[in-house]
Amino acid sequence: MNDETVGIALVVASAVGFGTLGIFGVIAAEEELSIPTVLSLRFALASVIIWTILWSRGRLHIPSRRIVAIAFVLGAGGYATQSALYFFGLEFMTAGMVAIVLYTYPAFVVVLTAVVHPDRVTLPLIAALALSIGGVALITGADPAGVDPRGVVVVLGSACAYSFYILVSQRALTTVPAATLTAFVLPAAALSFLVFGAGTGSLTMPATPTAWGVIFGIAMLATVVPVLTFFAGIAKIGASRASVISTAEPGVTVGLGALVLGEPVSVVTVVGGTLVVVGVLLIQREETV
Repeated sequence: MNDETVGIALVVASAVGFGTLGIFGVIAAEEELSIPTVLSLRFALASVIIWTILWSRGRLHIPSRRIVAIAFVLGAGGYATQSALYFFGLEFMTAGMVAIVLYTYPAFVVVLTAVVHPDRVTLPLIAALALSIGGVALITGADPAGVDPRGVVVVLGSACAYSFYILVSQRALTTVPAATLTAFVLPAAALSFLVFGAGTGSLTMPATPTAWGVIFGIAMLATVVPVLTFFAGIAKIGASRASVISTAEPGVTVGLGALVLGEPVSVVTVVGGTLVVVGVLLIQREETV
C-alpha cells in the first residue's frame, strides 16, 4: 500500500478508536465505576503506555519548563474538564447523542477565534457555525429519544472546554511535537482526577474482570491507539485531510451505540448529526483555504 492509503487507514482507525469511548463509558457506569476512577486510571495507564512507546523508539524528549507547565495546565484543566463533562453527559444521554453534541467543538473554536481575531470570521464560517448549532437544536427539539436538555448543556460545556484546549495547544505545538506534548498532558489529567477522587472519596478499584476490561479498553482502544494512529496518519496525509476523515467519529459512536447498547437511532438523529458534521467540514475547508 502507498503512503496515502496507509494514512487514510490510520486516521479511520483513529476515528473508530475515539468512537468507542462513549460505549466504554456507558458500560463503565453499568459496572458502577465512578468518573474519577475511570478517568484517573484511563490517563495513568495511557501515560505509561505512551511514555514506554516513545522511549522505545527514542522519541521521548523532555521539553522546556514552559512547555511542561503549559502541558500541565492543558491536562489538569482543559482536557480533564472536557473528559469529565463528556462522561457526566453519558448519565443523561445516549453515547451517540453525546458524540454528536461534542462534535460541535470546531464551532466553539470559531467563536473563540472571532473574539480575538474578528477579521478571520467569514460568511461561510458563520453558515457552518449555524449548521452545527442547528443540528444540535434539531435533535434536542424534535427527537426526545436519548436526549436530555441537561445532558446537552453538559456536553456543550465539554465541547467548549475542548475548544480552549485546542487553541492553547496549537501555540505549544509550534515548538514541540504533538506526541511529546500529549505525553505530558495525559499524566497531568490523571493527577487531577486522582486528587479529586481522593478528596471526595470517590476512588474505587475495579472489582470485576469486566470492569478491568472496560478500563483497559478505554485506556488502550479509546485513548492510546487513536492518539498514535491519528499522529501517524497526519504524518502521511496532512492535518487537513486527517481532520476531514476524522469526522466519521460521531457516526461510529452512533452505530456502535445501536449495535452494542441498543440505543435508538431516528431519522432526526441522522439528519441532525449530518448537519453537525457538514458544518464541521465547512469550517475545516474554510480554515484551509
